[in-house]
Amino acid sequence: MWSVSNYRKYRLLEMIPGSLIWLTFLAAVVISWRWPLVMIYLIIMYDFYWMMKVIYLSTFLLLCYRRYRRTMNINWMQRLQTIPDSAGIYHLVIIPNSTETETVVTATLAALANTTYSADRLFVIYAAEQRYPESQRLGEMMTSRYQDRFAECIMYVHPDNLPGELAAKGANIAWAGKQALRDIIDQRGLAHDRVIVTVLDTDSCVVPQFFDYLTVTYLTEPNPTRASYQPIPMFTNNIWDAPAIMRVAATGTTFWLMSEQVRPERLFTFSSHCTPLTALVDVGWWQTDIVSDDSRIFLQCFLQYDGDYRVVPLYMPIYMDTVLAATWWRSLLNLYKQQRRWAWGSENIPFMMWHFWKARQIPWRKRLFHLINQMEGMWSWATASVIIFVFGYVPLWLIQPTSASTTVIAQNAPIVLYYILNIANIGLLLSVILGTLILPQRPAHYRPRRYIVMVLQWLLLPISMVVFGTLPATEAQTRLLLGRYLGFYVTEKTRHSARDRIS
Repeated sequence: MWSVSNYRKYRLLEMIPGSLIWLTFLAAVVISWRWPLVMIYLIIMYDFYWMMKVIYLSTFLLLCYRRYRRTMNINWMQRLQTIPDSAGIYHLVIIPNSTETETVVTATLAALANTTYSADRLFVIYAAEQRYPESQRLGEMMTSRYQDRFAECIMYVHPDNLPGELAAKGANIAWAGKQALRDIIDQRGLAHDRVIVTVLDTDSCVVPQFFDYLTVTYLTEPNPTRASYQPIPMFTNNIWDAPAIMRVAATGTTFWLMSEQVRPERLFTFSSHCTPLTALVDVGWWQTDIVSDDSRIFLQCFLQYDGDYRVVPLYMPIYMDTVLAATWWRSLLNLYKQQRRWAWGSENIPFMMWHFWKARQIPWRKRLFHLINQMEGMWSWATASVIIFVFGYVPLWLIQPTSASTTVIAQNAPIVLYYILNIANIGLLLSVILGTLILPQRPAHYRPRRYIVMVLQWLLLPISMVVFGTLPATEAQTRLLLGRYLGFYVTEKTRHSARDRIS
């Protein structure tokens, strides 16, 4: 239990991310009004920094794409057979579901059944919620249909209103994992370090060689139980059917995550991820009272092992759904809420500050690096597009030409900004090219001219950055600032083409 003193201290830490955002906006307004010339200099420097960052990230994106293509062309099943004792690795797959439809769940399980890894070493857990009877009915149907395709295919129902729990995915998968440990792993007498636990979001479709590749990576790591394993989330299952702005947001997220893959020192676990059972048992499973369970599990392990824990990138995709609801308006609303939930990952910042301060056994450089990395990421998410597209031009409207030099600067600033932003468009061009290359096969009912739309959609990027970047990120961190905590929102997804990505 928190003492009143500790609660107040932690609340002060929770206020930091949102405070930094609003102090940035306030400072930009004040400086633009009082010292517009100073603001022009600051904007030019910021835009130059952003241009360099875009070039930097584009380089990593290309590198990740190259590794992804190379990984997909390797016969991992054959390579696995050359590793001694590879037959002793088991995979426990947890699929939490609350409201997803039969079409979505069937595609996920069909993809698992289509994997080349030995079925007698795959345990599949369908994790339903007690508060959603339809999810339980679907689970009974799915486990009955696929029970002969895996070593185990079981449904666990997570009870409602357990003490200390939030109605969220983390509580559900933690419950399912504990039950599976008791009923499957311990009953079979399996060593914990021979079991890898993979959490798949309900819309996640693995490629056939995924578990072969994961097992090879696990067995060739120097200390495999001190690492989580992160595949590339590619939001392409239903991308042909989604509205253009959803496609831009989804592909932008994929590209950001791909650029992170080749910088493993920065990696956190995200969405569908893989963790050794040993680590999960040691930390007491996923935290059950938070929204950001996927990223928090890395921090739990990092603290548990005194900083001797990392995330190993997997250059193989897990195909997931783009936000798509029954109507265009509901799709927009769901996309906003999804981005806000992801931005709620800012709750990790006060957690890190609180625990890193006391974790003196972890080298201070490691602690500081992860903290700054997370703070800069959340701050940029909320502020970058506003600084570039709004405050980049406000001081030009307010400046008064009191001297010849001021007039020259005011006249030339738009030209300088124009060239800087145009150089930064290298990233946009790369997005267009790679966004086309990672598209799944075009559904038959779409004509080839649909590709033109897929290219022109990137003109919506500035709107997407503001409406589905700045706004939800600012709201999430402002909620944390004010103590208006966010619950777990389940994103509605549909597939109009009903095309299952299982190959």
